[in-house]
Amino acid sequence: MLNLFVKQKSFLQTSLLRSLSSVGTKAIKFTINNKKYESNTAKTILEACRENDIYVPTICYHPMLEPVGKCRLCLVETNQGGKMVPACVTDLRDGLEITTNSPRVVNSVKSNLGLILATHNQECTSCEANGRCELQDLVYRYGVEDKFPKIFEKSHNMVDSSSPSLIRDMDKCILCNRCVQACSLLQGMDILSMTGRGVHAIPKTAFDSPIKETECINCGACSFYCPVGAIAEHSAVRRTLDVLENKNGKIVVFQTAPATRVAISEEFGMEPGDISTGKMVAAIRKLGADMVFDTNFTADLTIMEEGSELLDRVANGGTLPMFTSCCPGWINMVEKLYPEFIPNLSSCRSPQGMLGSIIKNHWAEKMGMKPEDVVVVSVMPCTAKKDEARRDELKTESGLPETDIVLTTRELGRLIKLKKISFLSLDDSEYNNPLGESTGAAVIFGNTGGVMEAALRTAYEIALKKPMPTLNYTPVRGLEGIKEAKIPFGEIELKVAVVHQASNIRKYLQKIKDGEVSHHFVEFMICKGGCIGGGGEPKSLTSDYLERRMKGIYTIDEKKTIRKSHENQAVKQIYEQFFEKPLSHKSHKLLHTHYKNRSKKK
Repeated sequence: MLNLFVKQKSFLQTSLLRSLSSVGTKAIKFTINNKKYESNTAKTILEACRENDIYVPTICYHPMLEPVGKCRLCLVETNQGGKMVPACVTDLRDGLEITTNSPRVVNSVKSNLGLILATHNQECTSCEANGRCELQDLVYRYGVEDKFPKIFEKSHNMVDSSSPSLIRDMDKCILCNRCVQACSLLQGMDILSMTGRGVHAIPKTAFDSPIKETECINCGACSFYCPVGAIAEHSAVRRTLDVLENKNGKIVVFQTAPATRVAISEEFGMEPGDISTGKMVAAIRKLGADMVFDTNFTADLTIMEEGSELLDRVANGGTLPMFTSCCPGWINMVEKLYPEFIPNLSSCRSPQGMLGSIIKNHWAEKMGMKPEDVVVVSVMPCTAKKDEARRDELKTESGLPETDIVLTTRELGRLIKLKKISFLSLDDSEYNNPLGESTGAAVIFGNTGGVMEAALRTAYEIALKKPMPTLNYTPVRGLEGIKEAKIPFGEIELKVAVVHQASNIRKYLQKIKDGEVSHHFVEFMICKGGCIGGGGEPKSLTSDYLERRMKGIYTIDEKKTIRKSHENQAVKQIYEQFFEKPLSHKSHKLLHTHYKNRSKKK
């Protein structure tokens, strides 16, 4: 934890110093490729170039991470001594003359790319990053040939496939350090660290243990930030193809998570936040799915169960604060690192877990089928969902997994491309009902604060017999890491909090331990931004992709006719016909779960 705070302090101090240095100063005048520019704020050369649409190649740089200048691809010439400097870590100064496209700069880029290739296993045709690999794009752009001798040959013991969520092939590693930064600086987990020196350096786990044997929470941040295929989601694309093309009398049912509908479009050249729900459903049908249900349906169901559980705990002296339970990375963190908080977790399954259970244990029976005759494929923004689907608690009485296959949003994009489906030209299609009906409250599960806001819309109305003064509860919205609010709730003041990103969660849990904070209900999401920033979402090199995806989610909510979970008619129907009421015996059996202590101390 100390390591986490030191790293974050350093990163924040650098950003703060740049901000302060721009206060009250005159405009910075500079030139790029003989053209004059001005800037009123402090920034790096790379930031200045990108603001003015001037291309500078990078591969170790990502706008969400601390720049380190390691790859040396961003070297540019300046009038400061005539030497080349890394643009990502060199501050802009008044009078600076920058050249980004001289023969010297281009030759430097080509040489450095050639050296990177010399340490890189080029199994491009079978690599999970093929087609979206940053190195592949750069090599093609600069016409680089693989002319340097290979520094080492492929070593099969460099592949770690122990995790159900992630696969690591360190022969493909280019030493950019992005995975290490994502794991430590952003997530505060410190599972990976750079070991060795020079060409023998490599990101490893402690004692070189398989990922499965570490405290990794399978959030997938490392895979999201990896520019190549050294760390990737444990792909289920080929298995899904096989299921769709060789059904053998089985019914294939898909379900899609809230956050996928504002991100899948990025796989086909559209912008972050573009809403593509109908095209996504249509594409899944063209893949060969027999039914397409919406995980939003069980997001509404989650609110009914979780809201009722919260009211019961508050009224009857249950364990407080109650923690949300729909994020599997968060559940992994509690079970592995903070088992003392297991009693605080809501017993509700995640929406994926609920819908898999309903499909296999209720819907299949209604349709005259056996659970083993149905294959459930879920499309999630999250690599940890692959891990969740294997939990023993989420299996049928006969031991079958209730969710058979989990695809990330990226994998769905690859699957659509493999089948040569023209995504952008598809007409919109609708989900199958009744398990495709949902409200605006359900879709905001995709954003940090969304579960809390959806729960408040329903719990407030059920408890006080009147709607909330406003449905858009802004105190829990936005990308601030920790958000707290107080809501007048009858005879009490309901204290709530929303925390996203693993590093913020660890800080907040320490505050709870130290008695610094006290709440009734806390929402936790392991990824920055919530599900829209999940490790399985399309990779992005823009700095505002989370804000744009978040806006897309809220737009869907606002356009919905029904925006409160308890007003979903299909949810009312399934209670009347099957579950009876929230927290009933059937609900506990099929919609709730339990957790176990998986800490190393145990």
